[in-house]
Amino acid sequence: MRYRKFGRTGWNVSEIGYGMWGMAGWTGSDDAESLDALQRAVDLGCNFFDTAWAYGDGHSEELLGKILRANKNKTNVGGTDKKLYAATKIPPKNRRWPARPEYSLDDSYPPDYIFEYVDKSLKNIGTDTLDIIQFHTWEDAWLDDERLARAIEKLRSSGKVRAVGISQNRWEPANGIRAVRAGLLDAVQIIYNIFDQNPEDQLFPACREKNVAVIARVPFDEGSLTGTLTLDSKWPASDWRSTYFVPENLKASVSRADALKPLVPTGSTLPEMALRFILNNPDVSTIIPGMRKIRNVEANLAASDKGPLPAPLHTQLRPHRWDRTPTKWSQ
Repeated sequence: MRYRKFGRTGWNVSEIGYGMWGMAGWTGSDDAESLDALQRAVDLGCNFFDTAWAYGDGHSEELLGKILRANKNKTNVGGTDKKLYAATKIPPKNRRWPARPEYSLDDSYPPDYIFEYVDKSLKNIGTDTLDIIQFHTWEDAWLDDERLARAIEKLRSSGKVRAVGISQNRWEPANGIRAVRAGLLDAVQIIYNIFDQNPEDQLFPACREKNVAVIARVPFDEGSLTGTLTLDSKWPASDWRSTYFVPENLKASVSRADALKPLVPTGSTLPEMALRFILNNPDVSTIIPGMRKIRNVEANLAASDKGPLPAPLHTQLRPHRWDRTPTKWSQ
């Protein structure tokens, strides 16, 4: 496992982190299997774990807490502390994903509510301090309300959080640049993958300027970049993917993924190629693929050892950029 600086915090985080949404709310989740996969990731050098209160109303946070306690005071080979970084998110008060311009700060994150959910996450994870707390939705317009900047500074001075970030809306990388340039953030979490390359246009340069860490989420485009989806793929009604992969999106996603398959190097896989494409970008601090099974943990973390893609292959993948705009099904 290789490590990268997490922006101005100075933390050394594993360049392949762990996304924990699938452990609470997706079909087939099993706590014992999830805990085994999390521990395997720790053993292989992963030290950055991203969860949220909304993932099972705190259940995913509780699983992370168990892993943190199981590895407390342990050391890596060589005797250095095995520091694990816990990132979580405050759910919007109105429980609406994504944020919309018409939602006010009071609709989504009134100051007292922010602190209420920080305390809930601290309790779920079982720690006195969160490494990073993120707003699970975001609108730059909320910065017009002076209470937000004061609340963020109060969070830092409270000793309850070490860093503050935002999780940006799907396919809206520009909606967050104002917050970055205002100097309020330590990190941004954004969708970035072979298809979604548009954060490179304006967001990443702003993060570079302000030394803000970038957490790349959805590296597999919710599953299409695993190469396993077909036009016949279906999910239970309770599974979020059943509302995301509506026919028009499923058809386009499968078609674009199929176009990538001839480019996969011999001995590699489409998911590995997708992760290594992201590793080519030094602006990214860590990538957080969702993982529930040990075999997926081992395969995804191995991408770090192989490093970024060769320049010619990376260049071949650049034209597969897919610029999309939010729709009623994109959440």
